[in-house]
Amino acid sequence: MPATPRFIALQNRDFRFLWTGLLFSITASEMQFTAVTWHIAELLRGQRIDLQIGSWSPTLDAAALGVGALGVVRLAPIIFFALLGGIVADNYDRRRILIISQSAALLFGGALAAVTLTGNVTVPLIYLFSAGSAAASAFDEPARQSLVTNLVPRAHLSNAVSLNTLLSYLAGIIGPATAGLLISSAGLGAVYAIHAAGFLAMLVTLLPMNYRRPEGAPRSGFRLPAFREGLAFTLRSRLIFSTMLLDFFATFFSSARTMLPLVATNILGLDSRGYGLLSTAQPVGAVVAGLILSMRRDIDRQGAVLLLSVALYGLATALFGLSTNFALSYFIFSFTGAGDTVSTVIRGTIRQMVTPDELRGRMTSVNMVFFIGGPQLGELEAGLVASLMGVPFALVSGGLATVTLAGWIAWRFPRLRDYRHLDYAF
Repeated sequence: MPATPRFIALQNRDFRFLWTGLLFSITASEMQFTAVTWHIAELLRGQRIDLQIGSWSPTLDAAALGVGALGVVRLAPIIFFALLGGIVADNYDRRRILIISQSAALLFGGALAAVTLTGNVTVPLIYLFSAGSAAASAFDEPARQSLVTNLVPRAHLSNAVSLNTLLSYLAGIIGPATAGLLISSAGLGAVYAIHAAGFLAMLVTLLPMNYRRPEGAPRSGFRLPAFREGLAFTLRSRLIFSTMLLDFFATFFSSARTMLPLVATNILGLDSRGYGLLSTAQPVGAVVAGLILSMRRDIDRQGAVLLLSVALYGLATALFGLSTNFALSYFIFSFTGAGDTVSTVIRGTIRQMVTPDELRGRMTSVNMVFFIGGPQLGELEAGLVASLMGVPFALVSGGLATVTLAGWIAWRFPRLRDYRHLDYAF
């Protein structure tokens, strides 16, 4: 059998346009995420919240709780709009949906930059514009993930998923490092302005794409049965449902990114530049893993490798919570990125392979609730635990819970545990 050319999915013109645009857009989003968590932590630093619950009078760290609450702020509009976004992706031109959703994200990003540059920013305004961007992503994500299957041959889909995952983590290196430098030199407003410009760059790459929705392609319409059909398919497929369940709880318990400003300042004694550098550790590990996946043939025992990668993700999170040395923390945290990348590629390939094209948008929208809901709710959980018990305890307990979860999923879902890359049946 001849060797598959490396990065073969990039031979397709439209996929190259999409991939290039996403590099700008996701890099800008990573910059904004880094800046927003730092911004909220700085605005609330040193403040305490005293509660009275019967005879219990806990005192909460407002900064930990504030960055944790950001997850709920982002999750609420996604839950509200996700299924609608999937229906839209299955009924309309996915390229056009991306143009509209990226334009909306540009407006919200520009508004956050404006209030910051004029000195009128507040924590509620940061929450408001973050929620608006999340609502736009509820339409963007199903259209974008479903569009990939229309741009590359089925045989190249795994490579395309690997390249998109690699792109996300390349952006995760460039974005946080750049944001950390800009926060200390040009200010948070400059980071938010560049974030908005990233969406403009994405629009420029979408416009010349040749892809259009084929005439006569099946439409489900906006009827209630169409919503039920997408949800029922996802829940009925034990293989897809088990990967979503695994993703949700792993990221719920081991969501460490939001705690990084507190790890950087309170534990490692870093400034904004050090924080930006620490934020690159996870994507550095992810890029190494992504490059390896992109340059090799499909993994044979994908189910077993998926479960092991999630266990690695949890173990690395727990060890990260124990470290007080920057170099060691960076090294350990990079393994969370490696484990997450392998998991993401395998989960993405499985879901796209076993889902009919006319259901991919709705499957992706249901999946959004799991893969975004997990880390966003996990941010709140981590924030609550950290505000009461400290950041190290939140990270260690969450990581160990994820390792336990991977073992339970392996026992409870043998179909996933035994899954091989040629098993495409429902």
